[in-house]
Amino acid sequence: MRNLTCIIVDDEPLAVRLLETFVNKTPGLELTASFTDSVEAVQVIKTAKADLLFLDIQMPDLNGMELAHIVPAETHIIFTTAFKEYAFESYEVEALDFLLKPIRYNKFIAAVEKARRRMEPTLPQTKPQQETTTLFIKVDSELRQIPLQQIIYVSGMKDYVMFYVEGESRALVTHLTMKAVEDMLPKSIFLRVNRSYIVALDKIRKVDRNDCIYIGKEIIHVTDAYIEDFRAYLNSRM
Repeated sequence: MRNLTCIIVDDEPLAVRLLETFVNKTPGLELTASFTDSVEAVQVIKTAKADLLFLDIQMPDLNGMELAHIVPAETHIIFTTAFKEYAFESYEVEALDFLLKPIRYNKFIAAVEKARRRMEPTLPQTKPQQETTTLFIKVDSELRQIPLQQIIYVSGMKDYVMFYVEGESRALVTHLTMKAVEDMLPKSIFLRVNRSYIVALDKIRKVDRNDCIYIGKEIIHVTDAYIEDFRAYLNSRM
């Protein structure tokens, strides 16, 4: 099993040193870089595409929530903060975990193991994805079959996702990850546009000059990590 690469961003030097110590003494982890300046960290985060990002939230210039929106999709975010009131916001950017300072080593290890489980390769599908026209999801202890053509968009919050479907008065909530849903949906019909949203391409009404998608009753911003693929799709349709 390969080592998981890690980046640390925290404006408190003592907090950085503590996390460096945790990473260095944990088998299977490899430190790529650490920063006390979130602005300086941006380019390395985008290019190195580390497996784990230990990210403080309350920082000057560019805070952790703002930085989370430009983190590559393959990098799992573990927020580190002294303020538990940020916990709910962390779900909105699909953070893997939320560690409250002072961070204890057992909590750190639990978050790392959660990342390992999330990154375990899944078995290949027995049926070619392009032949799939429906999807079964578990909702309220029942299996619901949803035609792919009726899905408008999907939003995620930690280990749950919400399917917004034509003809349904409310979102269908199921226990899945956005990565799992992304793998299940055909790439020719659906596209992930930020860490928390996957949209049905044929359901988009318009796109404004700020790269915001108008779909259903939602306005969804396409973040930097996904903008290249989205613009390539738009160019192919113009």
